[in-house]
Amino acid sequence: MFNASEVTQLHFELLVKDNVRWQTLVGAEIVWELVYAPSLGHPARLSGQTEVFRHAAWFAGAVEGFRFSDLRLYPLADADGLFAEVRGEGTIRATGRLYQQDYVVLVRTKGGKIVFLREYFDPVRAARAMDLSLQI
Repeated sequence: MFNASEVTQLHFELLVKDNVRWQTLVGAEIVWELVYAPSLGHPARLSGQTEVFRHAAWFAGAVEGFRFSDLRLYPLADADGLFAEVRGEGTIRATGRLYQQDYVVLVRTKGGKIVFLREYFDPVRAARAMDLSLQI
């Protein structure tokens, strides 16, 4: 069974590179909050594996050569939670534009599985890369 740091490292390693294996890290009761995603026309909250897996598959298909780097983990006093900072970079397939992003993510685990993610990112960077107007 993985601890919060191990499962978070695997989350960023596998999300795009091996989405099928990544799915084994996700608990059945997963909730993924994408705080700034509504400004891009995406949902603010994904509940359950079906919604989370669909969104992750969409993201993996929307970017080419996407990779995470510079992962920093900040464990909480409770061993099942941590904050992570990570950089991401890849090319948006639909536009051919470079997408570079800095993420801050609150991760909660239970029984070695991810059960909660709250993700913060700059929606302006995403909108520019995807050639979208922000919905404010």
